Amino acid sequence: MGEEPVTALVKAAEELIGGSGEVLGARRHDMADPTWHLDPVSGLRFGGERTAWRVDYRSPGRNVKQVWELSRLQHLTVLACAWQCTKDDRYAAMVDRHLRSWWAANPVAFGVNWTSGIEVGIRLMSFVWIRRLLDGWEGAAALFEEDETFAGQLYWHQRYLAAFQSRGSSANNHAVAEAAGLLTASCAFPWFRESRGWQVQSLSRLGRELERNTFGDGLDREQAFDYHGLVCELGLVSLAEADAAGLRVPDHLWALLCRMLDVVAAVLDRNGEGPRTGDGDDGRGLVVADPDANRWLSLLAVGEALFGRLAWWPAARRDAQRALLGALVGRVIPVEGRSAERPSTFPDAGLTILRSEPGAAEELWCCCDGGPQGFGSLAAHGHADALSIELRHDGVQLLCDPGTYAYHDDPAWRAYFRSTLAHNTIELDGEDQAVAGGPFLWTSKANAVTCAVGHAPTGAQSWSGEHRGYARLERPVTHRRMVTLDPGRGVLAVSDELCGEGPHTVRLAFHLGPAVDASLVGNRATLRWTSPGGRSRRADLVLPDALGWEMWRGSVDPRRGWYSPRFGVKVATTTLLGTGATPASPLRTELRTELVVDPLR
Repeated sequence: MGEEPVTALVKAAEELIGGSGEVLGARRHDMADPTWHLDPVSGLRFGGERTAWRVDYRSPGRNVKQVWELSRLQHLTVLACAWQCTKDDRYAAMVDRHLRSWWAANPVAFGVNWTSGIEVGIRLMSFVWIRRLLDGWEGAAALFEEDETFAGQLYWHQRYLAAFQSRGSSANNHAVAEAAGLLTASCAFPWFRESRGWQVQSLSRLGRELERNTFGDGLDREQAFDYHGLVCELGLVSLAEADAAGLRVPDHLWALLCRMLDVVAAVLDRNGEGPRTGDGDDGRGLVVADPDANRWLSLLAVGEALFGRLAWWPAARRDAQRALLGALVGRVIPVEGRSAERPSTFPDAGLTILRSEPGAAEELWCCCDGGPQGFGSLAAHGHADALSIELRHDGVQLLCDPGTYAYHDDPAWRAYFRSTLAHNTIELDGEDQAVAGGPFLWTSKANAVTCAVGHAPTGAQSWSGEHRGYARLERPVTHRRMVTLDPGRGVLAVSDELCGEGPHTVRLAFHLGPAVDASLVGNRATLRWTSPGGRSRRADLVLPDALGWEMWRGSVDPRRGWYSPRFGVKVATTTLLGTGATPASPLRTELRTELVVDPLR
């Protein structure tokens, strides 16, 4: 690990030593002695005296994610890694205090931190890596091997996961985390008579869940790219542990994880950022580096160590995670059938990336969403975003996906950020493309399909798709969209076609990235931003003249013009919203949009 990652890691550790830190967008000042059941956003607590099965963690107004996130104890893996790099005992001593404090405040099966299997699984992975990273510290054995409280916590964390498994609708990334946590802990701490059985059980279950959760093209079925990263990381950490313990990891599971990493490498933009489709809560399987570092480049660094990099992969970020997992496995695992060229479309997931050629002076990157809404009957982490697009110029978001912002604590904001109107697509009659039955449930879905992907000799690229989410309306409509990107000319063209029966009220939204300023005159908008190199840039956006256009920014009533850069944080941005009406039946309406980036002068 180079000097720069160590410096960033130590800086993060020093902030924790000073008593402050950020958890899901909330600044906490109690990190020297955390209150483990406190939601710092609302100031309310979840009681720790009730058995886990009597705790209501879904009540609006309290953000249980804040409590769970801190209790994953990943700030302690950061401190432990900082100790391993510096041998500064202040970091190890703080880990010792926090673990003992957590165990005292969270006795087995009591309180909100025992209510969710995914939290139990990820916390087990933290226990394992804290112990490994503190190896050589004089107090490590007293904290772990010689401490009966830890032995009890370790045992019952594993018994919990062996007995209470997510099934049915919740058998998504939760099931992966549960199996990964049990596998990691039972391999690293084979202290109990059940340990061997837990190893076999969890490895088998992890394999099933990884296969269930992953399309053949390598993308996670939740249609939420942030969760693609979480599932991939959980798989890598736990299978590396199993391999180190001498368990035979099936070749097809290594190949599946390698395929997931190849997907990450294929879809990242020039800044190393991926699509923002679906939900994202910044969840990680293991944090042993600067928490603010680019997670995708760190994942690719692990991929380089375990599988070797392909020629078209972007440069990865070598950090502690790569060094540690690479050393744990100790070899490059051969995987056959990897693509010799960077893929641009993933047909099972319906994700397509249109972009500039590698090495171009400037990059235009466009992500097109033409696949299923989400995983399983609930599609819990999918959004009503069929046929939505994202557009970036050298990593600067011009047309953005809004993100997630909230889960349990604010139903109104939860509804907005996953709504159709919050995405770069068409809404009809004030209705989402899909019908929500709850914050993690869609009772009808807008499952889009990709119709065609093409490349012209001129260098222009095209994608088209359709969805029938509005077939449920009294006058049904099919929405078809074609997107053409000509990177050489700096032109994006979008053609929307509505076919079926009318009339309908139509709203078409384009959400600009938070770094973009805009002015609007009639149906023409001028976009301005500063490139990563410090140059002032401009684009002209010609919007469909059949609609009346207005500009919104940071409006609360109605909710318009918001962007969530990470879970728990929202900032104002600009939304261009066009409203109009379609003719009566038979309906065939076409709306054309064109964005042209001014060339460098």
